[in-house]
Amino acid sequence: MASSVPIVGAVRGRGAKSNRSGRFEPEAREDFDDGWTQDDVEPVRIDTTVTAERAKTIITRNDSPDIGFDQSINPYRGCEHGCIYCYARPAHAYVGLSPGIDFETRLFFKADAARLLEKELSRPSYKPKHIHIGGNTDPYQPTERRLKVTRSVLEVLQRFNHPFSIITKSALIARDADIIGEMGQRRLARAFVSITTLDRKLARIMEPRAATPERRLQAVKALAEAGALVGVGFAPVIPGLNDHELEAVLKRAAEAGARQAMFTMLRLPREIKDLFREWLDAEVPDRAKRVMSLVRQMRGGLDYDIRWGARMSGEGPIAELVAARFRRACASLGLNGAHVPTRLDLFKVPVREGGQLDLFG
Repeated sequence: MASSVPIVGAVRGRGAKSNRSGRFEPEAREDFDDGWTQDDVEPVRIDTTVTAERAKTIITRNDSPDIGFDQSINPYRGCEHGCIYCYARPAHAYVGLSPGIDFETRLFFKADAARLLEKELSRPSYKPKHIHIGGNTDPYQPTERRLKVTRSVLEVLQRFNHPFSIITKSALIARDADIIGEMGQRRLARAFVSITTLDRKLARIMEPRAATPERRLQAVKALAEAGALVGVGFAPVIPGLNDHELEAVLKRAAEAGARQAMFTMLRLPREIKDLFREWLDAEVPDRAKRVMSLVRQMRGGLDYDIRWGARMSGEGPIAELVAARFRRACASLGLNGAHVPTRLDLFKVPVREGGQLDLFG
């Protein structure tokens, strides 16, 4: 696939400010002012395209030592939420697209996700292990309301009694409270809602097409009322921008019914560092230099530290202070109390009508 043309001028409702070529492209392209554009030009509008992706498998496996799961499912590639800090952006370069605007507007979905999952879970050699949904891009972005790919995956997991966790920034997760709640009561499901700020204005520019903070809190409440084990993710923590809200976010989430919490520090791998700096200069120019200075202070003077463990938490006084504040807030709010282990013993391949196992050949 060829990269889209560069975007000149403001882009309405999107997080990235440019559409830089991916790192695998033979030519690098960037925007420039040729003197013809009027100062008061209307913001560029770019429509979203969604394309079916014919995958051969649906379960992705990893051996990263600082990730709490080794099996995951990502129903979508790319994400319309447009969060400027999203660590999944660089993956779009692998398909010849830009981690910038392309990542937010040129989406792909796993059309056969449910069928492929049933096939993989039905194999005689398959051993049940925790599956995380949404480890790369959000499983509840706007097009899910119509396509229902994530819903179909949850229905399969429910039929097989297969344990899973799921994370999102969308209030649409409340639609599936019937499945997540029922499975949560049997210790088969955990749901996390990511809330990075309570400031609606900041959320609007930082996560332009994700649900508002209040809608996400309502989703936490709906899931908790359905019996689900719900957590909140204060991720990423961006020093100098949203770090001061840590305690307030955890408090509001606990009041809504969250029982668990997690956080990660801002990560700026590959193309994200340039996209993020570009965004800072455009949206919060008064804080741009300070934010990047604080980021480098917890990354050994670099924009990003790729080492296992350190990449998630950072190092130094700033990272240590955030971690201490997080532990203190969780203790006072009753978050992350007694560990509730996930059950694996309930897994069973369902029998199809007529008594035939659902093996798909």
